[in-house]
Amino acid sequence: MLLGGARHQKPGRSGRTAGGRGEAKPKAVRDEARLAQQGQDGSGPGLLERALARENLIQAWKRVKANGGSAGVDGLDIEATKGMLQMAWPQVRDQLLNGSYRPLPVRRVQIPKPD
Repeated sequence: MLLGGARHQKPGRSGRTAGGRGEAKPKAVRDEARLAQQGQDGSGPGLLERALARENLIQAWKRVKANGGSAGVDGLDIEATKGMLQMAWPQVRDQLLNGSYRPLPVRRVQIPKPD
């Protein structure tokens, strides 16, 4: 339905406020990841101990089991992993804490995509 000579109104300004015009202000950027430093923010050496805490591991295990976690590169399904961890967890935990644990390489799976 046309409204005679009515025209669409365009405000002089869009209602958005811009900080300035032209190029963005230069900002110092680092391309390198920063090393973890011990601080009050809960990061650093204590973070791994908290990640490996029994309560955290139980919660994580329940989530993996609930979503039917599939076998990894080692070929172990959820039940086989449970048996392996019951026997080997103390050694794996020690290796994680002292930095000597070396996981298997990640399995690469190509997903076909349309061009």
